[in-house]
Amino acid sequence: MERTSSIRRKAMARQHKAEVMIAGEQLRLRLHDGKLIKDRRYHLRTYPNCFVAQELIGWLVSHKEAPDRATAVSLMQHLMDNDIVHHVCDKRPVFKDAKLLYRFRKDDGTFPFNTEVKIFMRGQRLYEHLIGEKNSILQLREEHGVAYQRSFPGYQLIDWLLQNGEAESRRRGLELCRALQEHGIIQHVGKKHDFFDSGLLYQFCINFRRRRRLSELLNESEQDADEGNEGVAVSTHEDNHPDSPFGLRKCPPQEGNSAFQSVGLGKDLKQVTSGRRGSLNSLQLHTAGFAPLVQLSSTSVVRCNPKSVLRRNFTCEELLAPGAPFIKRVLTVLGDALGWGFVVRGRAPCYVQAVDPGSPAAAAGVKVRQFVCQVNAQCVLYLDYRTISRLVMTGPRTVVLEVMEPLE
Repeated sequence: MERTSSIRRKAMARQHKAEVMIAGEQLRLRLHDGKLIKDRRYHLRTYPNCFVAQELIGWLVSHKEAPDRATAVSLMQHLMDNDIVHHVCDKRPVFKDAKLLYRFRKDDGTFPFNTEVKIFMRGQRLYEHLIGEKNSILQLREEHGVAYQRSFPGYQLIDWLLQNGEAESRRRGLELCRALQEHGIIQHVGKKHDFFDSGLLYQFCINFRRRRRLSELLNESEQDADEGNEGVAVSTHEDNHPDSPFGLRKCPPQEGNSAFQSVGLGKDLKQVTSGRRGSLNSLQLHTAGFAPLVQLSSTSVVRCNPKSVLRRNFTCEELLAPGAPFIKRVLTVLGDALGWGFVVRGRAPCYVQAVDPGSPAAAAGVKVRQFVCQVNAQCVLYLDYRTISRLVMTGPRTVVLEVMEPLE
């Protein structure tokens, strides 16, 4: 058990490092486009490709990457702590909102290219190459009756590596693919197998092209792995997106507020008052010691996370068994500016844990205890709630759900 927890912690640390690198690189390119990064002269010396901290902080606030200057400084300090940026003379380990010069390590060649970083950058380059091809091997495919977007058989990826000069032999290609899997770049679609030169299906774990918000960097730094089949309050960067339906706020009751319906194990429905749907940014930044991104009237900001809304756990086989006491429904949820307003938890099968009665989900008929079978015509019955969350967050605003609910 301890070994499994250690592996999970390492995997999450690698994933967080990857997200920091991607967000840092996206910021670097935007600053180059905006001409904030340029050669600057200070004390009779010219420093190439640097920026003024004070100017950058103002830019982050004006571009709504941070709500205030203090939060923007915290974000840049996080990039410094992860060796993304540094003071031009390496004299200041702390990022300050002042007329000081800083630089991205990638711009001056001081980025620490260790084995982990090299594999990550290799994976990113392969992803960009594959996603940009006209007849890419990343396609919608099925394994054991479940459809997976942008998936590929193991042997086809090795074939592609050989054809494009990325590997000298099949053995070298297999070693590269296993290194990519070990470092969280690719994975088996069902997370059940190591990488093999076979017809098993795999996917990239990271969408390198997704636009990262800098605020996500702080949200991920204190995540814990979830345990068991019941949903635990562990958030991903998709969970913390400002439009995410997968986070709840708890505030004192106010007129006009909505309330999330939630069910404790073996208990009746209860109301958990919610001031607004949205991200957990305020909670997580506050507990991490940073100023909250969103000012709330509430003095208490906590997560609503009952361990389970199910009276007992069900297997996928039970749901699909002939004569099972469940009825299928197809629901169309048109998200609004705050998201969709429901929470999904669990692992194969996932279920609806909470619904905001005033949300698009409630209007569409989404209810607690419903099992999620399909999202936008893709079977998700055998996926965990994190994967389903990503499908919703990266998909269109209108989400078509196929659910199964118990017969009353």
